[in-house]
Amino acid sequence: MHHRPTPSDAPVVTDAPETEGIKYAGSKLKLVPYILSLLKDLELRTVLDGFAGTTRVAQAFAKQGYQVYSNDISDWSFIFGLCYLKNKKEPATYQELIDHLNAVPGYDGWFTEHYGGVDRNGLAIQDDGQKRLWQVHNTRKLDGIRDEIERLALDPIERSVALTSLILALDSVDNTMGHFSSYLRRWSARSYQQMHLQVPKTFINQKDHHVLKGDIFEHLPHLSVDFAYFDPPYGSNNEKMPPSRVRYASYYHVWTTICRHDRPETFGAAARRKDSSDYTATSIFEEYRRAADGRFIAVSAIDQLIQKVQARYVALSYSSGGKATAAELDRILNTHGKLIKTLEIDYKRNVMSGMRWTHDWVNDAENPNREFIFLIEKQNV
Repeated sequence: MHHRPTPSDAPVVTDAPETEGIKYAGSKLKLVPYILSLLKDLELRTVLDGFAGTTRVAQAFAKQGYQVYSNDISDWSFIFGLCYLKNKKEPATYQELIDHLNAVPGYDGWFTEHYGGVDRNGLAIQDDGQKRLWQVHNTRKLDGIRDEIERLALDPIERSVALTSLILALDSVDNTMGHFSSYLRRWSARSYQQMHLQVPKTFINQKDHHVLKGDIFEHLPHLSVDFAYFDPPYGSNNEKMPPSRVRYASYYHVWTTICRHDRPETFGAAARRKDSSDYTATSIFEEYRRAADGRFIAVSAIDQLIQKVQARYVALSYSSGGKATAAELDRILNTHGKLIKTLEIDYKRNVMSGMRWTHDWVNDAENPNREFIFLIEKQNV
């Protein structure tokens, strides 16, 4: 029988501070208030966002007064982290830099060659039969601005602000459905607009936050926090779905190239980085194969993640479309701690219900497109 939450079980939704980010398949923008509600009655000083993505959750943690540790494997998430979590200057301080970059003349460079296109009666299909990511008036500006950022003697925070501003501007004029595995056949309305950089919505951080980059397992031995939030990039449980559908390195390869400015070898219709190919495993959590013991590699990784993190409280986001079955995940959660609260998201009704002190979610968790957040108190930390 499915547990119906009583008023005392229902999550107390905390007003979420404003955050900023790009279009992102794994965005937790709508979940931020509910994630923050998990922290409301806990005594915490330090928090970890282990898979930070666009850093919206980490930004919210910082604005709530916690000392934040932010980590992600991607270059662009690291840049966002520096921009939003390490800044200690007034946003207006960066206006002169952004004005300077907006005034940089554009030219036909590497980005225009690979991603720039012209309008052919509304079609984005070019003479070579390929579709393009941006219209040339924007890729020319991209080429000029990106070279100028490299030329300027910027400190790491200034550089991260400049790159974040550039990525946000490009995100607002792209020709995609929200990721870079394929591009639209007809130019999107926004792609006709002129890209214009603005100062990101930075804020003065009162705490000394830590922005990390790399495999989460490499950092866990050196971290000890009060609370950890994990939203790993779960691989799909659809056996027919190719791994390229779920690899974030594939989805957001262009942001990586803009951050690195390395002019990589590309392939395919979307001109993806060669190192974002289907044969390059970016994260063990996106691994779709089983190990020799028959267990999904991604499921074992979740088990190890919760076991190894040095945190009193751990919150885990989970989608019922992921590799782990409800029964497997229930076993993992209860092996490593005491399940305090479960939040269930119903996207169709746009509501979230709370289930406290119960494992009944297992009985009805196999339906697709359902998402949960679990909060456990770890044992023997």
